Amino acid sequence: MSNEAFTAEQTNYLQGFLAGSGLSRSLRVLPIGKAGPEVAPASANGNAPAAPADAHRRAQDRFIAEGRKLSNEENAKREKNPLDVWDDIRQHAREARFPKGLDVFRFKFHGLFYVAPSQDAFMCRLRLPCGILSGHQMRGVADLAEQFGGGYADVTTRANLQIREIRPENAPRLLEGLHELGIIPRGAGADNLRNITGNPTAGIDPAELFDVRPLCKELHHYVMHHRELYGLPRKFNVSFDGGGRVGCVADTNDIGFAAVRVGEGLVDADGAAVAPGVYFRMQLGGITGHKDFARDTGLLLEPAQCLPVAVAALRAFIDHGDRTDRKKARLKYVLDRLGHEGFVAEMTRHLPAGTRPRRVPLEKCEPPAPVDRFGHIGFHPQKQPGLVYCGVVVLVGRLSAAQMRGLAKIADRYGSGTIRLTVWQNLITSDIAEADVSQVKREVEALGLGWSATAVRAGLIACTGNTGCRFSATDTKRHAAQIADYLDARGPALERPVNIHLTGCPHSCAQHYIGDVGLLGTKVTVGEEMIEGYHLFVGGGHGTDQHLAREVVRDIPAPEAGPAIERILRAYVERRHNTDESFPEFTRRHTVDQLRDLCAGASPQM
Repeated sequence: MSNEAFTAEQTNYLQGFLAGSGLSRSLRVLPIGKAGPEVAPASANGNAPAAPADAHRRAQDRFIAEGRKLSNEENAKREKNPLDVWDDIRQHAREARFPKGLDVFRFKFHGLFYVAPSQDAFMCRLRLPCGILSGHQMRGVADLAEQFGGGYADVTTRANLQIREIRPENAPRLLEGLHELGIIPRGAGADNLRNITGNPTAGIDPAELFDVRPLCKELHHYVMHHRELYGLPRKFNVSFDGGGRVGCVADTNDIGFAAVRVGEGLVDADGAAVAPGVYFRMQLGGITGHKDFARDTGLLLEPAQCLPVAVAALRAFIDHGDRTDRKKARLKYVLDRLGHEGFVAEMTRHLPAGTRPRRVPLEKCEPPAPVDRFGHIGFHPQKQPGLVYCGVVVLVGRLSAAQMRGLAKIADRYGSGTIRLTVWQNLITSDIAEADVSQVKREVEALGLGWSATAVRAGLIACTGNTGCRFSATDTKRHAAQIADYLDARGPALERPVNIHLTGCPHSCAQHYIGDVGLLGTKVTVGEEMIEGYHLFVGGGHGTDQHLAREVVRDIPAPEAGPAIERILRAYVERRHNTDESFPEFTRRHTVDQLRDLCAGASPQM
């Protein structure tokens, strides 16, 4: 029967039915909305795979054909798609038991992490694109945390929330409750695209170049509805930075999209004119735990091209990521093997016709405005006249259920009901009338939270630590609070924030390599005892100040970390060239031996 036999409405319905049921073998994915970009089909040759998991299976088959052994996790995905373990989760709940073996890995695909031996419980990681949720959702998360978890949630360094202390019998009800709130944690863990981050002040920042909220949500929903984009070789991080005063460390992600402005008279590598306006640069390969920042690819993208390019990069990663060695399965190692140009060529094979990105040298684009390191704390004017946003200080990211409800009430009563999480483990509530600032200050303080912060607390970040993560050597959150108390009482006065990042293991969830001060957890021998301690790093940075922190002192007992940081901060205040010299700049003009002397309180050999 020809298409003319159907109405337009009937044709749209049938196309959707055929695509969703897998009966269509050659249709392209329909555009997302009227202005949505076209995305290439699931296979580069235009023929959709017979089943969503076939792209992964074909990649696995290539390794097997070469006589190589798949990793245990790849075999787990091969034996049973982890997206199909809902009945297993329910069965474990009925029997009040946690998963064992490879089921621990499979359950992570639904956001459930069995975190024994640190806690004999699940942790549930959510998915909040651009870190944004409503007051209604925040209240719902508080209720679920109280009913099925430990009564609190942690803000993460991916502008996300985690609920802890979940018993197996409560796991399905928790997940069902999240789904009913419109929060779907599918793919929040294991070999998936993790929570997509963007500027926490997107849409309200007077200095931003582009509001990235639609881009974050578009990629989030696209991945959620394409099963072939789950089960990547390893986890994958994507961030959109639209410019402005508050960043999102996009260059620490596997893919970072960074907004830039181009002026009149620009031509691309093919000699074609580029219209003035705002575009995105694509960066690849950020993984600071492995000492790499994302590097610019030379590609200049229109905003509508970001989605198909991101999806094409994911498909290229599926094709070329290592399926045998988990330590070498991240995108960084694909880039090391193929080179950035080689990977971009493979990525381009997965792009729809006519989506070829332009190539323009980075130096031809206008440099971004500097970020405000206090911009995510306190009250700041929005681009909307008469409105301000409030950055709320959350010490080491932990919120009680009562605090979450209180913040939701503030957001609903004085703002637009919008709560924005940040990669700095605090949050922002926006759209507050200037006349309500004093009342909001009082209500934030009544919750035991802050709307202002010292230079130490404004940039204090700590991973989960050994109270909730089996990899961590130290109780990072407790030690971070102790260091903040110590420095606030004894440290020198500072004009700008000093970011202190505490991470409990080399996985570097708190990204110690990009902190002004980074602390990496370890065990330290003191007499005949092994106690918790840290290796101390200084001089890290990101964005326009990309630097990896250098290790200065090893094996500092945890109680001595605060005094060691105090000594080097005091030396900075006393010896800097002028007040414009930042702490990282100060450390970078000293050798490691000189910095070690400063940490010890000795006069360095200059």
